Amino acid sequence: MTIEVRVPQLPESVADATLVSWHKQPGESVARDENLVDLETDKVVLEVPAPAAGVIAEIKLKDGTTVTSGQVLALIEESAAIPGASAPGVMSAAAAPASEAAVKLSPAAKRVAEENNLDPKSLVGSGRDGRVSKSDVVNYLASKDGAAAAPAPAPKPAATVSAAPPAASSMSAAAAPTPVAARGARTDQRVPMTRLRARIAERMVQAQATQALLTSFNEVDLQAINELRARYKDSFEKQHGVKLGFMSFFTKACVEALKRFPTVNASVEGNDIVYHEYYDVGVAVSTDRGLIVPILRDADRLSFAEIEKSIGNFAARARAGTITMEELAGGTFTITNGGVFGSLLSTPIVNSPQSAILGMHKVQDRPVVVGGAVVVRPMMYVALTYDHRIIDGREAVQFLVTVKQCLEDPARMVLGV
Repeated sequence: MTIEVRVPQLPESVADATLVSWHKQPGESVARDENLVDLETDKVVLEVPAPAAGVIAEIKLKDGTTVTSGQVLALIEESAAIPGASAPGVMSAAAAPASEAAVKLSPAAKRVAEENNLDPKSLVGSGRDGRVSKSDVVNYLASKDGAAAAPAPAPKPAATVSAAPPAASSMSAAAAPTPVAARGARTDQRVPMTRLRARIAERMVQAQATQALLTSFNEVDLQAINELRARYKDSFEKQHGVKLGFMSFFTKACVEALKRFPTVNASVEGNDIVYHEYYDVGVAVSTDRGLIVPILRDADRLSFAEIEKSIGNFAARARAGTITMEELAGGTFTITNGGVFGSLLSTPIVNSPQSAILGMHKVQDRPVVVGGAVVVRPMMYVALTYDHRIIDGREAVQFLVTVKQCLEDPARMVLGV
């Protein structure tokens, strides 16, 4: 019986997807629910599982093809699935020599391998079932470059050396022109943007073109937060199974500030201002494919432990490519943390159609004046970029001051003052 493999129903906001890579080829056996192909949308990579066990009879579309919901991708011959046996005339993956076995590459790994003209068979995967990740490819390139840079053994001197002319013998070796090949080739590589990267570029340009963006800054003394974390980190982790980080404190502080300044939680639709009476806070997560923003729904109702668990779960699944479209949709306010990469100060861009975004930065010990004395404290610059069409400078500054007060005196978040 022949079974069609079709593109799954895409979310309403996604018109099409790009076929990234096939994990199976015609003639290969496949188990039910085994991933056959990766589809890339504007936000996530979707896996298409096999609807039944069998043998791939035909692949209808090639890598790089744009597909829509319901489109036929491949055909599976269900009757050809015989346990322990290969399809007629086809060598099974288990029986094939190691050099001919199919290599499983993640979409990011495949892209890097193609950019550097690498043979997938030369790569060794560290992931599940031998899957090759981007880091595996990068490590392979680094080791390859290191081997290429190793100096070659010096040639043995010839038995007879002919006498050189006096002028030649006086010439300095440094004066001799360097061969062009020794200086390295000056090459360019043209690589198309991934759908996610193209979508990020589109949204960033759209935000700057349609919103009156302005950024205000402040700095926060994190001494109190550090003392709380040091005091309760062991008991917190033991009770909740997750570490107590900075993000839960910042999320709670932002929610308190959003309650006091609802315009910062609003958005513009045409000539209307939409005031959201809920607090869906997006947390920017960096992945190999680009920046995505999973949403903490009803963040005002979440405990510190629930926020930390959700953010950790989002980050792990975002980097594994298993996060869902629903988890990325919506949001009324965003927090981004450039400090994890060492950024000391930046002006983040609003995640349209939202009206504001808070940028966290690197925690750095700096001398500050406290009670008339100069002391060293763990300080962080915070930045609020906002749409000046609906948010006045007074509101933006007071929002940041509220965040600062909540973080420097965390009891405020408990007492609501």
